[in-house]
Amino acid sequence: MLNPLRVLVSGLTRSSARCCSGYVSRMRFLDHLKQDPGACEAALLDSDLMLFHSLKPLLKQKQDRSFSSVSLRHPDVKSLLQKLGADPSVIRDSVLIGCSDAGGALFCLDLAAVNAVAVEEENRATFVELRKSFFLLSHTEAPLVAKAQALLRWHQTHRFCSFSGKPTERNRSGSHRVTAGSKVIHYPQMSPVVIALVHDGSRCLLGRQASFPPGLYSALAGFCDMGETVEDTVRREVAEEAGLEVLSVTYSCSQHWPFPNSSFMIGCFAAVSAAHSQLSVDHSELEDARWFDLGQIRAGLAVSAPPRRGGPVVTWFPPRHAIGHQLIAEWAERQTRHLQP
Repeated sequence: MLNPLRVLVSGLTRSSARCCSGYVSRMRFLDHLKQDPGACEAALLDSDLMLFHSLKPLLKQKQDRSFSSVSLRHPDVKSLLQKLGADPSVIRDSVLIGCSDAGGALFCLDLAAVNAVAVEEENRATFVELRKSFFLLSHTEAPLVAKAQALLRWHQTHRFCSFSGKPTERNRSGSHRVTAGSKVIHYPQMSPVVIALVHDGSRCLLGRQASFPPGLYSALAGFCDMGETVEDTVRREVAEEAGLEVLSVTYSCSQHWPFPNSSFMIGCFAAVSAAHSQLSVDHSELEDARWFDLGQIRAGLAVSAPPRRGGPVVTWFPPRHAIGHQLIAEWAERQTRHLQP
């Protein structure tokens, strides 16, 4: 079968093709699939499908004991469903999530109607809760799994129009849904959230919620209120949760985060005065918050995996590909450079 990406790129003029990097070509290919149902249908027949069950990704342990998500070719998924006595037509519920470097389309599919244990046994793999999978997957694979799960969940929870109550229908790629009759288009949405690493020059402030696993601390975070800027939200959240007044806010990075229901995390650094750094923690928001010096941060960063349950409680931070970890590591690197002669 012809590679649809190569076919699409060959249709470009020679001058425009020279200007297209591999990334540009892949993005145009994906946009083409979202706009053209027939092309998307053809791409699905020659695609890889990442498998889920009730929104849990299927993970497999490799020989080096690391984990990866399980993706099967379209014909293999069809054969698997037939073998397990399931309806192969459920493959049409697959959602487009990306494009491989080789130019093949990537889809995801939730097999909630299929026996989970049977799927696991056939693939010698396990369906894993998304939060746990974040500690098992690489920093390159975890974001794609998060995107896939978020899109699958959005389609499951938006089958009816929130205004009219009428059923909605998804387009072929799964990039949007349309209200029956009215043609109102609904796109997947993310809720903006600030996550701020507060610092006073020599220390940074980390907190934990009661729902966190023992010993886990991270940067302060909160949803943006209607009408607020990012800076407004950072100042308000730090004031509410820690009782501190923020002097300045600087942007660092951003990240899609699938919890609780697809958040857009906006990572910032928030400076406060060392002379006015006495904490007044709102315990209805946080179980605990405390200042950490560079040595304590380095010790927490050295903990590569969550401590075992029942063992001694040690301080540790979010997984490496989480934006909370990135902010903490970036602050530690800045402090280290500052201390160097």
